Amino acid sequence: MRIAIVADIHGNAAALEVVCADIARRNATRIVNLGDCVSGPLWPRETIEMLLATRWPTVRGNHDRWVGEDPVASLGLSDGYAYRALDASQRAWLRDLPAQLDLGDGMTAFHARPGDDEAYLLEDVEGGRMVRATWESIAERLAGIGGEIMLCGHSHLPRALRLPDGRWIVNPGSVGCPAYDSPEPPAHVSESGAPSARYAVLERAGDRVVVDLIAVTYDHEAAARRAEDNGRADWAHALRTGFMPPRG
Repeated sequence: MRIAIVADIHGNAAALEVVCADIARRNATRIVNLGDCVSGPLWPRETIEMLLATRWPTVRGNHDRWVGEDPVASLGLSDGYAYRALDASQRAWLRDLPAQLDLGDGMTAFHARPGDDEAYLLEDVEGGRMVRATWESIAERLAGIGGEIMLCGHSHLPRALRLPDGRWIVNPGSVGCPAYDSPEPPAHVSESGAPSARYAVLERAGDRVVVDLIAVTYDHEAAARRAEDNGRADWAHALRTGFMPPRG
Protein backbone atom coordinates (compact mmCIF):
# COMPACT_ATOMS: atom_id res chain seq x y z
CA MET A 1 0.00 0.00 0.00
CA ARG A 2 1.31 3.44 -0.94
CA ILE A 3 -0.76 6.41 0.25
CA ALA A 4 -0.15 10.06 -0.60
CA ILE A 5 -1.05 12.54 2.14
CA VAL A 6 -1.85 16.18 1.46
CA ALA A 7 -2.92 18.90 3.89
CA ASP A 8 -3.32 22.64 4.28
CA ILE A 9 -3.71 23.53 0.61
CA HIS A 10 -5.13 26.93 1.56
CA GLY A 11 -6.41 27.75 -1.90
CA ASN A 12 -3.05 27.43 -3.62
CA ALA A 13 -4.20 25.80 -6.84
CA ALA A 14 -0.79 26.33 -8.48
CA ALA A 15 0.92 24.28 -5.79
CA LEU A 16 -1.82 21.65 -5.81
CA GLU A 17 -1.48 21.08 -9.56
CA VAL A 18 2.24 20.35 -9.21
CA VAL A 19 1.69 18.10 -6.20
CA CYS A 20 -0.95 16.10 -8.09
CA ALA A 21 1.47 15.58 -10.97
CA ASP A 22 4.22 14.47 -8.59
CA ILE A 23 1.87 12.05 -6.82
CA ALA A 24 0.95 10.50 -10.17
CA ARG A 25 4.63 9.99 -10.91
CA ARG A 26 5.08 8.11 -7.61
CA ASN A 27 2.19 5.70 -8.30
CA ALA A 28 0.33 6.21 -5.05
CA THR A 29 -2.58 3.81 -4.65
CA ARG A 30 -4.60 6.16 -2.42
CA ILE A 31 -4.65 9.89 -1.65
CA VAL A 32 -6.06 11.49 1.51
CA ASN A 33 -6.59 15.19 2.21
CA LEU A 34 -6.28 16.43 5.80
CA GLY A 35 -8.18 19.67 5.39
CA ASP A 36 -7.86 23.47 5.35
CA CYS A 37 -8.58 23.39 1.65
CA VAL A 38 -9.34 26.93 0.49
CA SER A 39 -8.71 29.65 3.09
CA GLY A 40 -6.32 32.29 1.77
CA PRO A 41 -5.96 35.10 -0.79
CA LEU A 42 -5.10 32.85 -3.75
CA TRP A 43 -7.43 30.61 -5.80
CA PRO A 44 -10.10 29.17 -3.45
CA ARG A 45 -12.72 28.50 -6.14
CA GLU A 46 -10.25 26.83 -8.51
CA THR A 47 -8.90 24.74 -5.66
CA ILE A 48 -12.27 23.45 -4.50
CA GLU A 49 -13.24 22.62 -8.08
CA MET A 50 -10.09 20.51 -8.38
CA LEU A 51 -10.80 18.76 -5.08
CA LEU A 52 -14.42 18.03 -5.92
CA ALA A 53 -13.25 16.35 -9.11
CA THR A 54 -10.75 14.12 -7.26
CA ARG A 55 -13.18 12.61 -4.73
CA TRP A 56 -10.29 12.12 -2.31
CA PRO A 57 -11.20 11.16 1.27
CA THR A 58 -11.03 14.52 3.05
CA VAL A 59 -11.33 15.61 6.66
CA ARG A 60 -12.54 19.05 7.73
CA GLY A 61 -10.00 21.56 8.98
CA ASN A 62 -10.74 24.50 11.25
CA HIS A 63 -10.68 26.93 8.32
CA ASP A 64 -13.00 24.65 6.32
CA ARG A 65 -15.40 24.75 9.26
CA TRP A 66 -15.25 28.53 9.51
CA VAL A 67 -15.69 29.12 5.77
CA GLY A 68 -18.47 26.53 5.66
CA GLU A 69 -20.47 27.70 8.65
CA ASP A 70 -19.62 31.20 9.85
CA PRO A 71 -21.37 34.36 8.66
CA VAL A 72 -19.01 36.23 6.38
CA ALA A 73 -18.98 39.29 8.63
CA SER A 74 -17.28 37.33 11.41
CA LEU A 75 -14.49 35.90 9.27
CA GLY A 76 -10.90 37.01 9.03
CA LEU A 77 -9.30 38.20 5.81
CA SER A 78 -8.28 34.78 4.46
CA ASP A 79 -11.51 33.02 5.38
CA GLY A 80 -13.62 35.92 4.16
CA TYR A 81 -11.88 35.96 0.79
CA ALA A 82 -12.52 32.23 0.37
CA TYR A 83 -16.14 32.53 1.53
CA ARG A 84 -16.93 35.17 -1.08
CA ALA A 85 -15.22 33.17 -3.84
CA LEU A 86 -17.32 30.02 -3.26
CA ASP A 87 -20.95 29.30 -3.94
CA ALA A 88 -23.37 27.87 -1.38
CA SER A 89 -22.93 24.27 -2.48
CA GLN A 90 -19.15 24.50 -2.25
CA ARG A 91 -19.33 25.99 1.23
CA ALA A 92 -21.77 23.23 2.22
CA TRP A 93 -19.26 20.61 1.02
CA LEU A 94 -16.66 22.09 3.36
CA ARG A 95 -19.14 22.29 6.23
CA ASP A 96 -20.20 18.66 5.89
CA LEU A 97 -16.73 17.11 5.74
CA PRO A 98 -16.03 14.66 8.59
CA ALA A 99 -13.79 15.75 11.44
CA GLN A 100 -12.13 12.34 11.51
CA LEU A 101 -11.84 9.37 9.16
CA ASP A 102 -11.04 5.71 9.70
CA LEU A 103 -9.13 4.86 6.54
CA GLY A 104 -8.86 1.15 7.30
CA ASP A 105 -5.59 -0.76 7.54
CA GLY A 106 -5.06 0.70 11.03
CA MET A 107 -4.95 4.31 9.79
CA THR A 108 -6.85 7.27 11.24
CA ALA A 109 -6.96 10.77 9.75
CA PHE A 110 -7.86 14.09 11.35
CA HIS A 111 -6.84 17.70 10.76
CA ALA A 112 -5.18 18.82 13.98
CA ARG A 113 -5.80 16.92 17.22
CA PRO A 114 -8.59 14.38 17.77
CA GLY A 115 -11.62 16.27 19.02
CA ASP A 116 -10.03 19.72 18.54
CA ASP A 117 -9.39 21.07 15.05
CA GLU A 118 -7.53 24.13 16.37
CA ALA A 119 -4.99 22.42 18.67
CA TYR A 120 -1.59 21.11 17.64
CA LEU A 121 -0.88 17.42 18.13
CA LEU A 122 2.88 17.24 17.66
CA GLU A 123 3.90 20.74 18.69
CA ASP A 124 3.91 23.13 21.63
CA VAL A 125 4.43 26.89 21.42
CA GLU A 126 7.50 28.28 23.16
CA GLY A 127 8.93 31.75 22.70
CA GLY A 128 6.63 32.53 19.80
CA ARG A 129 7.65 29.45 17.83
CA MET A 130 6.61 25.82 17.60
CA VAL A 131 8.70 23.07 19.11
CA ARG A 132 8.07 19.33 19.16
CA ALA A 133 5.94 18.26 22.10
CA THR A 134 7.12 15.54 24.47
CA TRP A 135 6.24 11.92 23.81
CA GLU A 136 4.11 11.96 26.96
CA SER A 137 2.11 14.99 25.80
CA ILE A 138 1.52 13.53 22.36
CA ALA A 139 0.37 10.21 23.81
CA GLU A 140 -2.00 12.03 26.18
CA ARG A 141 -3.49 13.98 23.28
CA LEU A 142 -4.17 10.69 21.49
CA ALA A 143 -5.92 9.05 24.45
CA GLY A 144 -8.75 6.84 23.25
CA ILE A 145 -7.75 7.02 19.58
CA GLY A 146 -7.10 3.67 17.96
CA GLY A 147 -4.91 2.90 15.01
CA GLU A 148 -1.32 2.12 14.24
CA ILE A 149 -0.82 5.12 11.94
CA MET A 150 -2.31 8.57 12.50
CA LEU A 151 -2.32 11.33 9.90
CA CYS A 152 -2.59 14.98 10.90
CA GLY A 153 -1.90 18.47 9.56
CA HIS A 154 -2.62 21.96 10.91
CA SER A 155 0.89 23.03 11.96
CA HIS A 156 2.19 23.14 8.35
CA LEU A 157 5.41 21.50 9.62
CA PRO A 158 6.29 18.13 8.04
CA ARG A 159 7.06 15.46 10.60
CA ALA A 160 7.10 11.67 10.80
CA LEU A 161 7.28 10.40 14.37
CA ARG A 162 7.11 6.94 15.89
CA LEU A 163 5.88 6.84 19.47
CA PRO A 164 7.52 4.52 21.99
CA ASP A 165 4.45 2.25 21.81
CA GLY A 166 5.05 1.74 18.07
CA ARG A 167 2.38 4.04 16.64
CA TRP A 168 3.31 6.31 13.76
CA ILE A 169 2.16 9.92 13.32
CA VAL A 170 2.67 11.69 10.00
CA ASN A 171 2.16 15.38 9.25
CA PRO A 172 2.86 16.01 5.55
CA GLY A 173 3.35 19.76 5.90
CA SER A 174 1.43 22.29 3.84
CA VAL A 175 0.78 22.08 0.12
CA GLY A 176 0.11 25.77 -0.28
CA CYS A 177 1.11 27.87 2.74
CA PRO A 178 4.75 27.48 3.81
CA ALA A 179 4.57 29.95 6.71
CA TYR A 180 1.99 31.80 8.79
CA ASP A 181 1.70 34.12 11.78
CA SER A 182 -0.97 33.21 14.34
CA PRO A 183 -2.05 36.10 16.58
CA GLU A 184 -4.13 33.87 18.85
CA PRO A 185 -2.60 33.54 22.34
CA PRO A 186 0.10 32.47 22.59
CA ALA A 187 1.04 34.34 19.40
CA HIS A 188 3.50 32.40 17.25
CA VAL A 189 4.80 31.73 13.77
CA SER A 190 5.08 28.55 11.74
CA GLU A 191 7.88 28.59 9.18
CA SER A 192 8.85 25.70 6.94
CA GLY A 193 11.90 27.57 5.66
CA ALA A 194 11.37 27.08 1.92
CA PRO A 195 8.78 28.15 -0.67
CA SER A 196 8.00 24.56 -1.60
CA ALA A 197 4.75 22.63 -1.85
CA ARG A 198 4.85 19.86 0.75
CA TYR A 199 3.18 16.48 0.96
CA ALA A 200 4.04 12.96 2.10
CA VAL A 201 3.95 9.41 0.79
CA LEU A 202 3.57 6.53 3.21
CA GLU A 203 4.33 2.98 2.13
CA ARG A 204 3.40 0.03 4.28
CA ALA A 205 4.05 -3.68 3.83
CA GLY A 206 3.48 -5.78 6.90
CA ASP A 207 5.56 -4.30 9.73
CA ARG A 208 7.63 -2.21 7.31
CA VAL A 209 6.72 1.48 7.18
CA VAL A 210 8.46 4.01 4.93
CA VAL A 211 7.54 7.70 5.05
CA ASP A 212 8.80 10.18 2.45
CA LEU A 213 8.35 13.86 3.35
CA ILE A 214 8.42 15.58 -0.02
CA ALA A 215 9.10 19.19 -1.00
CA VAL A 216 8.24 20.09 -4.60
CA THR A 217 9.15 23.31 -6.40
CA TYR A 218 6.40 25.17 -8.26
CA ASP A 219 5.79 28.69 -9.54
CA HIS A 220 5.62 30.22 -6.08
CA GLU A 221 6.29 33.66 -7.55
CA ALA A 222 2.92 33.53 -9.36
CA ALA A 223 1.25 32.68 -6.06
CA ALA A 224 3.09 35.51 -4.31
CA ARG A 225 1.98 38.00 -6.97
CA ARG A 226 -1.60 36.76 -6.60
CA ALA A 227 -1.40 37.41 -2.85
CA GLU A 228 0.00 40.90 -3.45
CA ASP A 229 -2.76 41.66 -5.93
CA ASN A 230 -5.25 40.76 -3.20
CA GLY A 231 -3.58 43.03 -0.63
CA ARG A 232 -1.73 40.37 1.34
CA ALA A 233 1.95 41.29 1.52
CA ASP A 234 2.38 38.91 4.49
CA TRP A 235 1.27 35.95 2.40
CA ALA A 236 3.46 37.08 -0.50
CA HIS A 237 6.54 37.11 1.72
CA ALA A 238 5.71 33.66 3.11
CA LEU A 239 5.12 32.21 -0.35
CA ARG A 240 8.43 33.58 -1.64
CA THR A 241 10.60 32.56 1.31
CA GLY A 242 8.97 30.03 3.62
CA PHE A 243 9.35 32.56 6.45
CA MET A 244 7.16 35.31 7.87
CA PRO A 245 8.26 38.94 7.69
CA PRO A 246 9.54 40.35 11.00
CA ARG A 247 6.82 41.71 13.23
CA GLY A 248 6.76 45.49 13.11
